[in-house]
Amino acid sequence: MTVKRCSWANSSALLKRYHDEEWGKPTHDDRQLFEMLILEGKSCGLSWEIILKKRDRLRSAFDNFEPNILITYDDAKIDALMQDPGIIRHRLKAQAVVENARAYLKLKESYGSLDNFLQNYASNQPSQHNAFPKIIIRNETSDRLSKDLRKFGFKFVGSTIIYSFMQAVGIVDDHEPDCFASKTIGDAVCAILQ
Repeated sequence: MTVKRCSWANSSALLKRYHDEEWGKPTHDDRQLFEMLILEGKSCGLSWEIILKKRDRLRSAFDNFEPNILITYDDAKIDALMQDPGIIRHRLKAQAVVENARAYLKLKESYGSLDNFLQNYASNQPSQHNAFPKIIIRNETSDRLSKDLRKFGFKFVGSTIIYSFMQAVGIVDDHEPDCFASKTIGDAVCAILQ
């Protein structure tokens, strides 16, 4: 029997694994949330598969996305990063990682954690937005979250990037209706088993 996935996840084993194991699963782990926010920003203009291929090297090069270390990065460190062919060598995106670490620590002072902050934009259950075949790339919530993150000083957090982040961390559930991970299918299976 063939497993049905979201159509975007069928082109490579890497995307299939990411879809099956990570994408859309709600997380409340601040380290993971911050990393995903950084990676989504880095994906601007690139395919998500490129980000996944470089994720381990990005983690290593950027000190596991540890905000307290990232805020110590200076121009010399950014220059050194620009010589690393294993990462996305885009100076503004590299500088944004440092600025986002500062913004994260500022946000944390006010809310205790990124997760606490995000709860203002999430319901108890991931909301489903996409009405296939039409694909939504932003909504009012991502517009508001993007604007609020910018107030803290975050960079590369436009509404489309933030909507993708919301999908990735399970704030919205946008699995296609015939995907095995779709809530619609899960609800139907539960109804049959009751």
